[in-house]
Amino acid sequence: MKAIRIHAFGGPEVLQLEEVARPVPAADEILVKVYASGVNPVDRVVREGSSAALKYALTLPMTLGWDAAGVVEAVGREVTGFQLGDAVYGVPNFPGNGSYAEYCAALASRFALKPKCLSFTEAAAVPLAGLTAWTALFKFGKLQPGQRILIQGASGGVGGLAVQFAKAKGAYVIGTTSAGELDYLRQLGADEVMDYRSQKVEDLARDVDLVLEASSVRDNAERVKAITVLKKGGIFVSVNTDFAFDEAVHTALTQKGATGELSANQPRQEWLAEMAQLIDAGRVQVLVGRVFPLVQVAEAHRESPTGHVRGKLVLEVRKDDELA
Repeated sequence: MKAIRIHAFGGPEVLQLEEVARPVPAADEILVKVYASGVNPVDRVVREGSSAALKYALTLPMTLGWDAAGVVEAVGREVTGFQLGDAVYGVPNFPGNGSYAEYCAALASRFALKPKCLSFTEAAAVPLAGLTAWTALFKFGKLQPGQRILIQGASGGVGGLAVQFAKAKGAYVIGTTSAGELDYLRQLGADEVMDYRSQKVEDLARDVDLVLEASSVRDNAERVKAITVLKKGGIFVSVNTDFAFDEAVHTALTQKGATGELSANQPRQEWLAEMAQLIDAGRVQVLVGRVFPLVQVAEAHRESPTGHVRGKLVLEVRKDDELA
């Protein structure tokens, strides 16, 4: 099968299209015939080898990609709940066999039936960002109906889904973004929107139950400002797990009687299934920015850091109408 692999860390030029053996699923795994794979910031970090926290766990050569949508090609002997031909979406094992490939084997618990209303290309835009948002909101943030949440970086891949998940669960959502994305946030359902460049969130937001840091900005001074808008006993959650809280953040949390959490993604089948239900019910929109054929993966990686495209970048491994 064809796969995109790296033999060394570096720029987009290290991405190589190769012929490799098709993986064989273990007893608790499924083999997915991949139709599309999302392109995520973590893919770039892995390719560059720029995160010490990740690099120690990586073994070269390796296949990149941690967003997949496709069809079940084979099931391990211990797997229940999936049949051959099922259309699924989810996240491959990390680190392990990535989804920049024609096939990937992964734990069955990391996949669910894909939303019926989405194409494979659209479905591939959801799993990693969706699970990152879901874990932060409901596992660590303990968000409840009627609560107030401030989402920083609300127009990004994780933030945009977080806005919609929070609204679907009955929360009041305040989102921050740049001026050009304010109308987009309103379309996603945000109750209040703020331009983080010209407005100070600490002056405008009050009595927030949960702050979700979904932006890529890594600045503990900004975290301290955001913590000031929390209610006593509120929760501050960041998805930037590679950037630890400093002493000033811990002090601010203590003064508020608040909790601080670094939210590591948890790939759970039941959460993917619930996300699919919300999408099929029309309560969550999925936005794809650009689609690249697998052979143009380097171009996709060059585009990924620019932030000029709204919506997810996706690699097309097979045409959606290709027979399973």
